[in-house]
Amino acid sequence: MKRQSPKQTAFARQLRRNQTEAEKTLWKYLRSKQFNDTKFRRQHPVGPYIADFACIENKLIVEVDGGQHNEQQNSSHDMKRTEWLKDQGYQILRFWNNDVLTNTDGVREKIWGALNENSPSL
Repeated sequence: MKRQSPKQTAFARQLRRNQTEAEKTLWKYLRSKQFNDTKFRRQHPVGPYIADFACIENKLIVEVDGGQHNEQQNSSHDMKRTEWLKDQGYQILRFWNNDVLTNTDGVREKIWGALNENSPSL
């Protein structure tokens, strides 16, 4: 597996220190294998990108997006990024900050469903 550049690692650390409220809310449920006994990593480098939350074992990435992702430039970058991650075998779930904050249970249900769908075979 290719090692991440020191610059990318430092940026991921910065993102972990400066989480949005929505990311903090979701991390409460995903951390420490609390969610379906599944390990998630936050602000985790995956190739040239940094995933908000990544479950490597189940090849699932959860993105929590703010309003800036509606802008054309960011939207096209997100599409390119999603295509690359899918080519690596990842399923991508995207949620708006507002959804995480106002419909946390619904967001958790969708993540639960994706985990069960992507469970590695025994």
